[in-house]
Amino acid sequence: MKYYRIDVETTSQGIEIITAKLMSHGIDASAVTDAGDIEELMKEKTAYGWDYIEDSVIEKMKESPKITVYTDKYSEVEDVMRALNELSAEIGDGIFGEGADIGKLRPEIAIGDDSEWKDKWKEYFKAFRVSEHIVVKPTWEKYDNAGTGDIVIEIDPGMAFGTGAHETTSMCIQMLEKYMDEGDTVLDAGCGSGILTIAAAKLGAAKVLGIDIDETAVSVARENIRRNDVGNTARAELGDVGENIDFLGNMVVANLTAELIRNMSGVVQKYLEKGGVYIVSGILTEKKSAVLQALNEVELEIAEVCEKGEWCCIVSRKKTAFDEKEEL
Repeated sequence: MKYYRIDVETTSQGIEIITAKLMSHGIDASAVTDAGDIEELMKEKTAYGWDYIEDSVIEKMKESPKITVYTDKYSEVEDVMRALNELSAEIGDGIFGEGADIGKLRPEIAIGDDSEWKDKWKEYFKAFRVSEHIVVKPTWEKYDNAGTGDIVIEIDPGMAFGTGAHETTSMCIQMLEKYMDEGDTVLDAGCGSGILTIAAAKLGAAKVLGIDIDETAVSVARENIRRNDVGNTARAELGDVGENIDFLGNMVVANLTAELIRNMSGVVQKYLEKGGVYIVSGILTEKKSAVLQALNEVELEIAEVCEKGEWCCIVSRKKTAFDEKEEL
């Protein structure tokens, strides 16, 4: 399908002014490219764990701030033009103060194919190290820096959640690496792109079942499992832990939401052998206490709580027969 792309060069001062004016004309979605944002990210390079900044990103810093609108309706192109004409008049009237500079307000309009638009995010998904031994890379990029003992996971998330870059996913992978033993049986509840399913398989699990209630996610996960050559030990199926899943194993991992995890806590034990490990994330730190309480109520023992930014990951265990005897 064809679409219109409208680029408006501006200044850092003009970004808010122009986007607000566009919104007043019903244009709610726009993309902003601002070198100032990139400079701020570069200052935090160490905090984000980046080893280098790509040349393509540095080149972006030389460009003026830009607002881009995509639409498949010519009427919205006209709306953008009207908004910019109004701004030109308001600048002339001094509404934004003497000497206000929001750029020349001369849009560049191009017609393209929406496949370019839909795949634009791929430019920003690069290979990265998610844990001590695991590297995640997009399927469309090469990665030649794998060291001895490194495990490389190839992912194309498509329309499913899970590139591994999000704090919740990376914490789950790190806890998998820490708590999973070779030969374990693992259930990935809410598998999304299949990244945790694949990570468990590549870490040496004997059997991994990824389930999701979304057919698209299951389809994406199956393709990623095939692409990573772990189909002998891993599979993805349509399913919900609230229903009867044919599974009993050493570990359940669930990267969902605090509410879903709390609701699951009453049923998850039936999928775990005694001493089995339950790894959960997708939990905002402000909801950590509520999740911990839900896990304690079903007598899952908390083994570890870790945090990254505003997110946390909780590891708990099902009691062993020895633990139960100790309580008697």
